[in-house]
Amino acid sequence: MRKFILDLKVLKTEILSPKHVLLRLTCDDVLPEMRPGQFVEVRVDGSSTTFLRRPISINMVNRDDNELWLLVAMVGDGTRTLGTLSAGDRLNVVLPLGNGFSMPQRCDERVLLVGGGVGMAPLLYMGAELNRAGFKPTFLLGGRTDKDLLELESFNRYGRVCVTTEDGSMGEKGFVTNHSVLQEYFDRIATCGPTPMMKAVARYALQQGIECEASLENLMACGLGACLCCVEKVYERENPLPGAQPHHVCVCKDGPVFNVKRLLWQI
Repeated sequence: MRKFILDLKVLKTEILSPKHVLLRLTCDDVLPEMRPGQFVEVRVDGSSTTFLRRPISINMVNRDDNELWLLVAMVGDGTRTLGTLSAGDRLNVVLPLGNGFSMPQRCDERVLLVGGGVGMAPLLYMGAELNRAGFKPTFLLGGRTDKDLLELESFNRYGRVCVTTEDGSMGEKGFVTNHSVLQEYFDRIATCGPTPMMKAVARYALQQGIECEASLENLMACGLGACLCCVEKVYERENPLPGAQPHHVCVCKDGPVFNVKRLLWQI
């Protein structure tokens, strides 16, 4: 897929929590095609300590309004600077990068999208695309408290939403893998969030014989496979032959989405 370097215009910066902002961006021309699970690399201007671009998941592509949404967790100087952008500002972005989630192969597939923390971001666009294709996905979203559950109104537009919180302030108390919705049958799972959460989801999927893809959140400095910051050991194929040897790939170029059967952390 062709990549673009664009100066996008900020339409609005929405404060979703003390630690999260939603950047709504547009382009003078029609935005390029982007797939759920892909990401962008943004240049941070105005931060004296930020020299590299920052990778951010594609939260939503609104084709009708020609908008790209980026959900930003303000955890360092660079992302805090992004949180200060206002309407009319310009943001230099490289997009689209990486490979996205797979779409269902059958019209009757039941799809579960599991997210935790800011890892919920790419699942909104995935849910929107599934809904547009005639599916009604189930979202399973987890956070430490209710304040960590973002964009719930938007998620509700595209499917059923189930939530967990570690303190019980919203939804069922516990982790996503404790939620009662997992007693239902699903054909496919897509997950993104903290690595321990994704590992637990992947173990559940493998035990149940459910196809599962995980979007890894390795440090991705360049987004093009040049800097080797994001390497991960994986098998060449989803069902490796006995004695198959793993090899290194760049998550930014060969991922960030992988079938969990390829990942060594499932051993």
